[in-house]
Amino acid sequence: MSFEKLGLIKPLLSAIKELGYEHPTIIQKRAIPLVLAKSDIFATAQTGTGKTAAFALPILQRLRHPLEHNNVRVVILSPTRELSIQIHEDILSYSTNMKVKTMILVGGKDLETQKRKLKEGVDIVIATPGRLLEHIENGLSLNSVEIMVLDEADRMLDMGFTKDIRKIHPLLPKRHQTLLFSATFSEKVRKLSKLILTKPAFIETAKKNTTVDTINQVAYLVDTNRKAELLAYLIGSRNFPQVLVFTRTKASADELVIELKKDGLKCGIIHGDKTKANRLKTLTQFKEGQTRVLIATDIASRGLDIENLPYVINYELPSIPEDYVHRVGRTGRAGRSGEAISLIDVYEKYDIKDIERLIGLKIPQEVVEGFEPDPNIRRKDVDEVKLKAEHKRNSAKKERQYNKNTSSKPQTRKQVKATKKKRKTTKRD
Repeated sequence: MSFEKLGLIKPLLSAIKELGYEHPTIIQKRAIPLVLAKSDIFATAQTGTGKTAAFALPILQRLRHPLEHNNVRVVILSPTRELSIQIHEDILSYSTNMKVKTMILVGGKDLETQKRKLKEGVDIVIATPGRLLEHIENGLSLNSVEIMVLDEADRMLDMGFTKDIRKIHPLLPKRHQTLLFSATFSEKVRKLSKLILTKPAFIETAKKNTTVDTINQVAYLVDTNRKAELLAYLIGSRNFPQVLVFTRTKASADELVIELKKDGLKCGIIHGDKTKANRLKTLTQFKEGQTRVLIATDIASRGLDIENLPYVINYELPSIPEDYVHRVGRTGRAGRSGEAISLIDVYEKYDIKDIERLIGLKIPQEVVEGFEPDPNIRRKDVDEVKLKAEHKRNSAKKERQYNKNTSSKPQTRKQVKATKKKRKTTKRD
C-alpha cells in the first residue's frame, strides 16, 4: 500500500516523498484513515514504528482549511521537553507545503513570550502537561480544540502526570477527538483510556510490551567491577560509530563518563541534574556525530529520536521491566536493523528473567573472551535469604515440636467452661 491510497493530499505527499518515505508502516496504515474519519483511537505500537507520522499527517490534512478564529485547534501532549521538540520538528517537516502554525509549550522558556505568540494565533500546540496547565491558569482557552493527542501515554503516567491530564481533559469541548498512543500496555493506561476516550478504535500492531523484530538482543555476563572496562572494549574493538548507553541512576552515569573518558572515548551525558539547555546541546552534538557515546538515564532519554542509531547498550538493567522496551526501541526504528546489548552481573542475570517474561522472548546470554565472570563471586543477599529461610524452617519446626509436647487428651466440659470463663475475665480486664 502507498500513502496515496491512504487518502493524503498532495502537499503532504510531496513533503513525505522529499523525506524519503516510500511505504507506510503498519501503525500508519491503520491509524491515518481512522484519524481522518474523526474516530477516537487507542493505539499500542512499539517504539520506532512511525507513531508521530501516524497522527501528524492526518491531523495536518484536517487543518488544511483555516478558520476565522486564531484559537488552538490541536493539543499534543508528550512527557518530556525533548520529545516535544522532536514532534515539533517532524510536524514542521511534514507541513512544509502548508500554512499551519505550530508551537511548543515546555519549561525552560519565558512564559510571557509564549503567551504573546499564542495571542498571535496558533493551530497546533505541542506541550508537556505541566506547562500547558500553567498557560491555562494564565488564560489559555481550549474551547476550540478539535483534536487532543497523548503521545507515549504510558511514560506520562509513570512520570506522575495523571492528575494534570485529568485536569486538562474536562476543559476540552465535549465533541473533540482524542488519540492515545502508547509504546507499552499497562493497567494505568487502560484506566486512562476509559476516562478520556469515547468508543475508540483499538490498534495493536504487535503483542503488548514487545520489542521490534529487527533488533538483535544479547546479554553479556560480566562482573560488576568490570562493566565499564567491557563497555569500552566493545565500543573500541567492534568500532561502534554511535552508541546510546543507559544507566539506572544519575550517579552511575556520572561515574561511567569519567571511566570512558579515560579510555579516550568522546562522551556526552544527559540526566535530570543537567539543565535543559545542556541536555539539548549534548543531544545535538551526539546527533551530529561530535560525540561517539551518549550516556542517559531513563527519564532524560524520553523523546530521543536519532536516525539510524545502530546500537543501544544497557550498562545497567532498568528497575522497571517496561523501561527495557523503551530503551531498546531507540534503535531498529522504522524497519531498520539495530542491536541491543545488556551487560549483566551476578544480580542482574536473575532480573533479566522479568524482562524476558514481559517481552515473551529469551535473550541469549554470552561471555566475551577475557571478561569471564568470576565463578567464586556470589550475591551477597543469597546468604541472607538462605539464613532467613532456615530461620523460618527452624522456627516452624520448634513450634510443631512445642505443640506436640504440650498437646494432651481432650478436655472435659468442666475444664472447657473454666477456660472460657478465664478468657472472658482476662479480656474484660
